[in-house]
Amino acid sequence: MQETQVRGYWIDPSTRLMWAGKDNGKDVNWHKAIRYCRDLRLAGYSDWRLATLGELEGIYDKDANTPGRNGQGASTWHVKGNLFLTGNQWSSSRLVDDRGHPSGYASRFDFNEGRVFNGDELSFYTNKRALCVRGSGK
Repeated sequence: MQETQVRGYWIDPSTRLMWAGKDNGKDVNWHKAIRYCRDLRLAGYSDWRLATLGELEGIYDKDANTPGRNGQGASTWHVKGNLFLTGNQWSSSRLVDDRGHPSGYASRFDFNEGRVFNGDELSFYTNKRALCVRGSGK
């Protein structure tokens, strides 16, 4: 599993999605997370994007104990592929308002608790990370 960190990415054998080997490593708001993935150049590819909520849920594995970091230091995350995480992950999935339009809120995924949190403001909340993916959504 160390090869993920050496290579810099991991391909999920079940979905064929290519995941960046680590998140962006620092607190960002949702707009900066989107931009980080859009601007990422890794493994010769430039079509990276912020993962959807469903994609993030798909790499959660309650039996995996992958070393990473959090705000307090070393941490363990329940994520497939030996991905190096440093916090909760923004998803590209925005909540919709009562008219069905994208709202100013998005969802995030916690790979420690294995659960979704809805309703984080896109600009105000900055304590999330960007985990980038490429593949089938393009």
